[in-house]
Amino acid sequence: MWEFEQDVQNKGYKHIAGIDEAGRGPLAGPVVSAAVILPPNFSCPGVTDSKKLSEKKREALFPLIKAQALAVGIGVADHKEIDQINILAASLLSMKRAVIDLATGPDYLLIDGKFTIDMDLPQQAIIKGDSRSISIAAASIIAKVTRDRIMAKLHNTYPQYNFIRHKGYPTKAHKQAIIDYGPCPVHRTTFNGVIL
Repeated sequence: MWEFEQDVQNKGYKHIAGIDEAGRGPLAGPVVSAAVILPPNFSCPGVTDSKKLSEKKREALFPLIKAQALAVGIGVADHKEIDQINILAASLLSMKRAVIDLATGPDYLLIDGKFTIDMDLPQQAIIKGDSRSISIAAASIIAKVTRDRIMAKLHNTYPQYNFIRHKGYPTKAHKQAIIDYGPCPVHRTTFNGVIL
């Protein structure tokens, strides 16, 4: 899990930020990205792709990562931006915002996926990076937990959609709630399943 970080460190870079997003697939709510700079002595067994972890395990790892990280940045693109510029562009925008939010400026970026970010920093896109890079894995956990907490708050505002259970993803129950109640103000109106 340290292979990419060590390779970049060997080239002389010190503050390497791993970046990942959560929330590309849901029908409602924002896409949330995290950027995480880990110290070389980071020790947190169990850190891997957030999709492979239970909600309980992600919640347990979240404060451990935040406590040890040199810096953690969060970037959000809301449902309106997603509808305006499309989900891929919104995801990359949220990633850029997460990097800008870092208290310690990075000198290299490791990004989950196929695309780099529109920033004047050396960077590398890594397919399945969240299970191949420790920094991206840490960012995936921070992004997922942060987004889940946002959806839990939205559940309190719009309880009929049960966001606390499915986090806005297109489950059968969620799609039925949209049919029954129509979309709410945080639904992504350009997504199939929301357009009725």
